[in-house]
Amino acid sequence: MACSRPAERGNDMKIVQIQSHVYSEKMKNLEQLEVRLRELDGQKPDLVMLGEMFCCPYETSLFPSYAEDEGGPVWSRLSCLAQEHGIYLAAGSVPERDEAGKVYNTAYVFDRDGRQIAKHRKVHMFDIQVEGGQHFRESETLTPGDACTVFDTEFGKIGLCICFDFRFPELARRMVLEGARLILVPAAFNMTTGPAHWELMFRSRAVDNQCFVAGTSCARDMQANYVAWGHTLLVSPWGDVIEEMGEEEGVIVNTIDLSYADKVRRELPLLSARREEVYG
Repeated sequence: MACSRPAERGNDMKIVQIQSHVYSEKMKNLEQLEVRLRELDGQKPDLVMLGEMFCCPYETSLFPSYAEDEGGPVWSRLSCLAQEHGIYLAAGSVPERDEAGKVYNTAYVFDRDGRQIAKHRKVHMFDIQVEGGQHFRESETLTPGDACTVFDTEFGKIGLCICFDFRFPELARRMVLEGARLILVPAAFNMTTGPAHWELMFRSRAVDNQCFVAGTSCARDMQANYVAWGHTLLVSPWGDVIEEMGEEEGVIVNTIDLSYADKVRRELPLLSARREEVYG
């Protein structure tokens, strides 16, 4: 969707991350979101972020039946909510169906006027088989995307990817080289990968790329077929965990100064000292 590029303003951004329970009834998840946003109005957030597949149980067999076209009922309600509350809404991810009938794990971002300003289709399919642990194959019903996603706001550029995408350092580095000082990652780690890699990965990417990283999960539901780890977190460009949740439903609210990424990059010039001619 075409829109004018916003002028950058101050670097302080109030970011809200919602770790929500996922109901099997699609629209009940949106009703839950509406309640949360009304409760948050007094705090005047700039950006609100949701988890991966926030309105659909995380099961490959269900993705096609929950999938909607871009512009469908879920998309339309999310657009309206962004406009009603005057926020940037990074709407986790949802199953999207294209004109050819292919289904994607897709993240939409809406601006304060409800306009879609970014769309990321998960690039790397989560096909894993950990001995004695988690088995999952997204590729059974999903099609991978093929693009790196960075979008403009009045705060500057923000990167966007989905869960398994973030395990690939090349993608995070490309977003940062395209100007991102904050990367948003709706994600659904599980009870095998979460304890082992969740915090480690987010802190590593933040340190390697000297940027803020926001990882947002849905809440843990031990009755679900796929049990999410939870632990929504926000990490600084220095690798500090600013705040991390547990497994329960809830919200964290933080104000971050994106210019801190510039400060870290000046003081420890990793990005500017890169030697591409050596790496090949």
